[in-house]
Amino acid sequence: MGEVKDIAFSEAAARTNSAGRELAEIQGERMVLNMGPSHPSTHGVLRVVLELDGEVITKATPHVGYLHRGDEKIAENMTWNQFVPYTDRLDYLAPLANNVAYALAVEKLMGLDKQLPPRCQFIRTIVAELSRVSSHLLGIGCYAMDVGAMTVFLHTFTEREKIYNLWEALTGARLTTSYTRIGGLSRDLPPGWVAQCREFLKGVLPVIDDVAQLLDRNRIWVDRTRDVGVIPRDVAIDFALSGPNLRASGVDHDLRKAQPYLIYDQLEFDVPLGQVGDCYDRYLVRMEEMRQSVRLLHQCLDKLPGGPDNTVGEPVSIQDGKVTLPPKNKVLSSMEELIHQFMIVTQGVNAPAGEIYFGHENPKGELGFYIHSKGGGAPHRLKIRAPSFVNLSILPWLAPGHMLTDMTTILGSLDFVMGECDR
Repeated sequence: MGEVKDIAFSEAAARTNSAGRELAEIQGERMVLNMGPSHPSTHGVLRVVLELDGEVITKATPHVGYLHRGDEKIAENMTWNQFVPYTDRLDYLAPLANNVAYALAVEKLMGLDKQLPPRCQFIRTIVAELSRVSSHLLGIGCYAMDVGAMTVFLHTFTEREKIYNLWEALTGARLTTSYTRIGGLSRDLPPGWVAQCREFLKGVLPVIDDVAQLLDRNRIWVDRTRDVGVIPRDVAIDFALSGPNLRASGVDHDLRKAQPYLIYDQLEFDVPLGQVGDCYDRYLVRMEEMRQSVRLLHQCLDKLPGGPDNTVGEPVSIQDGKVTLPPKNKVLSSMEELIHQFMIVTQGVNAPAGEIYFGHENPKGELGFYIHSKGGGAPHRLKIRAPSFVNLSILPWLAPGHMLTDMTTILGSLDFVMGECDR
């Protein structure tokens, strides 16, 4: 017992000495300030240790890990389908996009990506783009509120709740959707869902325009965001930024165009780019991305195979009893189907040995899954490339030289979520 106390005391002393050395290295009359981990502008449990010279930031060190749950290690003890609910907890502002990204990664490993039914691909594209709109609505609303524009948040949050109503009708849940399955989807679109989605799309564009009128030329907003937090093109590439943060710096890279998946090669849309790479450009890029997502959603609904209520019976999953669960009526009447269900539920879908990487254009950037399989129903290793973690890595380079009040603007413009950052 005494030995344990001695170890704990020595560890505490080491931490104290380390903090003392950091304070001793500070030149002049500088101050160390803890921003977070419970500060509202850190968009989650993020702690940023700031070194200040007056009100000017000279050093910024993000401390992450407050939401670490060990998802990548948990995946090794889960069957392929059992890990789907864990993807909801990554970017929990766009859970359906995470579901789609993970399912596509596993299907790429199994060679099923070219066998997905057309209706399944269309529905996955629809939910991914709805996730983009939902994520950007909340991101811009919170960003504006951080800078002081409360009205914008009320507009965007109201529209986001309408998307949650659509998700609840589709998946049975508003936040933790767990909608995809390896080889397809858990269920088809319910009757009337397409009409509800069209009604939402009709109403969200005027709200986006209202937000633009409130902010685009607002003197306070422009002064707080323009030429603040500038990320040059070459620096954005060096730090491996992705998503709107990369495109706001003028880098024309969107996985939906560069490496098309699902049905994106059949759809028309533009990739908005910034010119300066400041906080204002990052806002404008997300605003235009929402408009482009609405454009994509209209095309998907117009071309949806099987009609709105799937009157012709188009499948939404691969028709293979060894990959997807067989219909319940067959399970109760066929021994072979019962065996297939038992094997899938208890042992998981049998995957070949190998390794793959799949990157998905999530609202926050490139969500990637690297999977190493030794065969069987669970991964041997699974690594998640979380866009928020990568985008946040630029903070020590970006923050110094700015005023303390600019910190909330910079953090809001990066639009990260700590659920996927810490994993």
